[in-house]
Amino acid sequence: MKVLISDPLSQVGLDIFRETPGIDADVNTGLSTEELIQVIGPYHGLVIRSATRVTADVIEKADRLKVIARAGIGLDNVDIATASKRGIVVMNTPDANTITTAEHTMAMIMALSRNIPQATASLREGKWEKGRLKGRELFNKTLGLIGVGHIGRIVADRARGMKMRVIVYDPYIKPQNIERLDLEPVSLETLLERADYITIHAPRTEETANMINRDLMARMKRGAMLINCARGGIVNEDDLYEALKSGHLGGAALDVFETEPPGKIRLMELPNFICTPHLGASTKEAQDNVAKDVARQIISYLFHGTVKNAVNVPSISPELMTILRPYVTLLERMGSLQAQLADSALTGVEVLYSGAIVEHDVTPLTTAMLKGLLTPILKHDVNFVNAPHIAADRGIEVVESKRASSKDFASLVKLTVKTLEGENIVSGTIFGRNLPRILRINDFYLEAIPEGHILLIRNRNTPGVIGRVTSVLAAHDINIGRMHVGEEAEKRQNVILITTGSIVSDEILEEIRSLKDVFSAWRIEL
Repeated sequence: MKVLISDPLSQVGLDIFRETPGIDADVNTGLSTEELIQVIGPYHGLVIRSATRVTADVIEKADRLKVIARAGIGLDNVDIATASKRGIVVMNTPDANTITTAEHTMAMIMALSRNIPQATASLREGKWEKGRLKGRELFNKTLGLIGVGHIGRIVADRARGMKMRVIVYDPYIKPQNIERLDLEPVSLETLLERADYITIHAPRTEETANMINRDLMARMKRGAMLINCARGGIVNEDDLYEALKSGHLGGAALDVFETEPPGKIRLMELPNFICTPHLGASTKEAQDNVAKDVARQIISYLFHGTVKNAVNVPSISPELMTILRPYVTLLERMGSLQAQLADSALTGVEVLYSGAIVEHDVTPLTTAMLKGLLTPILKHDVNFVNAPHIAADRGIEVVESKRASSKDFASLVKLTVKTLEGENIVSGTIFGRNLPRILRINDFYLEAIPEGHILLIRNRNTPGVIGRVTSVLAAHDINIGRMHVGEEAEKRQNVILITTGSIVSDEILEEIRSLKDVFSAWRIEL
């Protein structure tokens, strides 16, 4: 089996590959996309980090490729959809660098508080500026965590060791579950008002992109300090510059940037800003751990078919996968749809399988649903292996039940997701052998293909609404691929489901929401 390592990998990982009989590993780093296309053909496995871009064109030429594995977490540089269509397993190593990233966050907090980078530079210039470089203690200060996943929890533990007060905003975890961690759950508004330090522990998603912007910074406590070692693009760098320059924020530390490398940006001109070049996972221990994990995962898959930390396929035997693959796709997309419909923290999930599908082990399908449910929240931090554990860790109760017969379909899946504010119901099935369809969204019955860019609109049942919506889309050159309209008679409302040819921007979505007789509009990506 041939494995290509296209980004730098720690020696311990290289040794595992080279000491494994039957593995022929080549190290060829720094390849452009065009160069990768030329060489990828004979390889069965590909090991990457963040530099290699595995595009659809690369995958098209990868005739023998069985697995792509990232030594790390983020997979924004991989066309996962195309890989899945080609039957290529995409893996990451999500657990190997949590401690080192949390420690880097604490290092940034302390360096920012005590002006360590500025003091070092000053001394090197032959100056002695004790007065100008006066710092602040962490003792009794309030740390606000935005997100309390694995890394956030380690940061909280370390901060409490420094005798800091820790408050948490995480809309996807029930408050009582945060309290069980001996942490204080608060609203985002409260966190902004109280926190002396704010650290970010969230993936970059559609919801979190540009989340920390001018408006949020203006609501932060005057003199507060902001630290981001999570993902670039969550903090608006132009708005941060203005907040620091005005003195409203006391300081900021970034390890990640919207564009990497960022080049010479205005923030670097400010004395109360410090930064590092995405060093959160850059310790010897972390790099050794991800290298060992990625090597072992690839070898196990190539020789034994064992799937670990895959983001696009659950652990199912090849024989069963032939039967269940369409349902894996259906359940994952039903979960993703439910997550995007949810209006508050998830508390429970009930999945009911009916008909012929219950003759098989449906556990992998429930896992696929949980992976789809959690991905819009956690992005690449969740996969088919850890999804059930993350759900349990977040206090999401999962109930799976079966019914031998299905009235109208050979097989039917009903997914009910409960939140702090209520519940949503989505049902789906497979048409033919492999055509997933959504049949119900709450009281709206339809037959929809769960893929692409989708608008879900609720409106008063009066003439002209559809025309107004389509006119807005046409005015912005948004093509309509499919449309479903249904009536909720008791509520005197309609539901419109529109599949568009391109993504609908926030501005266009707000324009639709402002139309006469439109109650709500969601943008859903499947």
